[in-house]
Amino acid sequence: MAEITINGTGDLPRAAKAFLAQKGDSNVVAFYGGMGAGKTTFITALCAELGVEDTVTSPTFTIANEYKSSEGPVYHFDFYRINRISEAMDIGLYEYFDSGCLCFVEWPEMIEELLPEDVLKVKIEAVDECTRKLIF
Repeated sequence: MAEITINGTGDLPRAAKAFLAQKGDSNVVAFYGGMGAGKTTFITALCAELGVEDTVTSPTFTIANEYKSSEGPVYHFDFYRINRISEAMDIGLYEYFDSGCLCFVEWPEMIEELLPEDVLKVKIEAVDECTRKLIF
């Protein structure tokens, strides 16, 4: 288990770089944390570190966003609003997961049974208003 503390938004680039260096080989990364914990904010920092020039936003209504990075496509999912597991299947979720590309998943608890065995689970905890802790 690893842990990274993020001390405010100014610390996000360092934390993103450290996370990517420690994440291992899993291309599917599931972010757990309550509303406002900083999932989208951290994914935005990860995308910036990966060279994504697109605007990174949570795909709350579209379920999936694709960004171009220097490492190839990066897929960003938000399953907060799905009502049935079949909605995730309808977007071709396994094709994304099997693509070998990075897949960042918000609200993975909504599709827990669809996550691959080698998924990297990351818990984001709010320590206080400005500080977050990543545990993975």
